[in-house]
Amino acid sequence: MPDSSNIEGRKLDHLRVVLGEDVNAKGISTGFAAYHLPHTALPELDLNEVDTRLTFLGKPMRAPLLISSMTGGAQTTERINRALAEAAEQLGLAMGVGSQRAAVADRALASTYRVRQVAPTIPLMANLGAVQLNYGFGIDECQRAVEMIEADALILHFNPLQEAVQPEGDVNFKGLLRKIEQLCKVLPVPVIAKEVGNGIGAHDALRLYEVGVRIIDVAGAGGTSWSEVERFRHTTEAGAKLAGAFAGWGIPTTEAIRAVRHALPDVTVIGSGGIRSGIDIAKAIALGADLVGTARPALVPAFEERGTAAVIEFLNIMIGELRVAMFCSGNGHLQALRHTPLQRV
Repeated sequence: MPDSSNIEGRKLDHLRVVLGEDVNAKGISTGFAAYHLPHTALPELDLNEVDTRLTFLGKPMRAPLLISSMTGGAQTTERINRALAEAAEQLGLAMGVGSQRAAVADRALASTYRVRQVAPTIPLMANLGAVQLNYGFGIDECQRAVEMIEADALILHFNPLQEAVQPEGDVNFKGLLRKIEQLCKVLPVPVIAKEVGNGIGAHDALRLYEVGVRIIDVAGAGGTSWSEVERFRHTTEAGAKLAGAFAGWGIPTTEAIRAVRHALPDVTVIGSGGIRSGIDIAKAIALGADLVGTARPALVPAFEERGTAAVIEFLNIMIGELRVAMFCSGNGHLQALRHTPLQRV
């Protein structure tokens, strides 16, 4: 097992960099600016009746918004996850915790992820790096991650670029599909495949589907770049230059959503990667996403003194923007929005 103290220090490094530095992707965008929802001057709707409800992982949600996996694994992050979870519970949203590798290695850190007490009804997702299946983790560790937080699903995150440019990265991604197939067969909850900001395309989505994955979070490029995060962590000029060379690497979020939806019409698609507004959410759903994830924008208010209240305030703005976008494009519910053709700019 890895040294949990090293992992904990890395978690804090990541938070410091994400909150304090410009870690946005460079030279690549999500693609949302290239699309417009068609405006209708006569929507024949009552805004108060616009319906954003859906069901995910067998649980009701009041809006198609997931607070994406971000943090945990260091004692100072417990308050952050609690604020995010309380906001998700009050608004009827879903949430994924950050990678639980640290808590699997050191159970004393499990409390930094345990949010079920304050979020008893939401769809909640556990999280481990897929590559850890090549570094001592197996079905037992995945099961422990799920049980640790009473999760409804397990996210396996794929981050080859981040690992490749990280000073202490795990870079053996060989043979993972076979191990994922075994995991999908025995784990009692669904497995979700998620990138971390460089995108999942049609080819990889099809390979994952063939081994049993039925939910894919494309996590496309154009938002936070984890190669940029790692650039700021390097202590050598060579390491920083290597990481910096990939600031524009990946599949834009809009392209990833469209590609995966076209290749796999029946898979559940989570559209994340640079989601910055409710209008982005609406566009993502019209492009083929079933629900949409946002990470760093929700993390920033979680660090405020108001914590939960600040997160709720921010997310309510996004949900309000989504509702107005649906109203002004003549879509009274999500199913209608999913069948709305977007206009290219």
